Amino acid sequence: MSAGFRPVPTGCPIAWPKDFGKRFTVFVDTEESFDWNGPFRHDGWSVAAMAALPAAHARFVGHGVAMTYLIDYPIATEPVAIGAIRAIMAQGSATIGTQLHPWVNPPFDEIIGVRNSFAGNLPPALEAAKLDRLGDAIAAITGERPVVYRAGRYGLGRATLALLAARGYRIDSSMRAGYSYAAQGGPDFRGIGNAAFREGSILELPLTTVFTGMLRRGGQRWYDYAAALPHGPGVLARSGLLNRVSLTPEGMPLAQACEAIRVAVGEGTQLLNLSFHSPSIVPGHTPYVRDAADLAAFWAWWDGVLDLFDRLCVRSASVAEVLAAAA
Repeated sequence: MSAGFRPVPTGCPIAWPKDFGKRFTVFVDTEESFDWNGPFRHDGWSVAAMAALPAAHARFVGHGVAMTYLIDYPIATEPVAIGAIRAIMAQGSATIGTQLHPWVNPPFDEIIGVRNSFAGNLPPALEAAKLDRLGDAIAAITGERPVVYRAGRYGLGRATLALLAARGYRIDSSMRAGYSYAAQGGPDFRGIGNAAFREGSILELPLTTVFTGMLRRGGQRWYDYAAALPHGPGVLARSGLLNRVSLTPEGMPLAQACEAIRVAVGEGTQLLNLSFHSPSIVPGHTPYVRDAADLAAFWAWWDGVLDLFDRLCVRSASVAEVLAAAA
């Protein structure tokens, strides 16, 4: 894959059945803790934060939320993390899928670095070998092959969807609508909207990104213009003209997220895809949750968003429900 790969949907948007209603999903990047500011490396990571995940899962289940945990190789192979995954499965309302972090996922036949941190930049045979090692490890925990995938760092490549289809995957959620990682050698998703669509046998569920403000109708175009100027997006956001909001508690204030949800639902978006990184449930493991105050804000964000969903009659959807409705 060349730098700046821009996937273009070739399939039609999914026409959700009327009785599907308005729904949301929560996909968790379930991964090791590492130094977000350091270089990519095979080692130096920890899975200690996973011990808190069963309690966090119970909190979501108490709100009636069906969760999807996309686990990578350290999570699928370290005993502490495996124990946490099995505890979550025992509670129910959990689907276990795949997340590929190539720099910690054998075989290690590539040069570790920024470009190769996007799995889609690897030779297809190596990307496939890493997928197989990870899929085998997950199946050993769950007793079945995973069917949901997300590339770490949203690193989808030209060969990825075909590799997934050949391995029985049915859903990919590697596309982050409205974002580009081309400057680092990764994919460019600025041509991707929020609507789910099918690429061959794979159902693509982009992470939801909503433009709010007076210029939202031409949101991507205006945002791209602003991004070419120093501090351009920040100026637009502070002026109330345009704000790009992804539906995550990590770096997105509650008020902005709630406004984005109201806009998306009001404009007819039927399925919203939310996400966060699992280490954020313990202070000090991600840049987003550094201390107890940040953790309190993290949970306050979810309380506020889930309350809004309830008032707007937007219900949680499990992977099984999404697949059944898309069929």
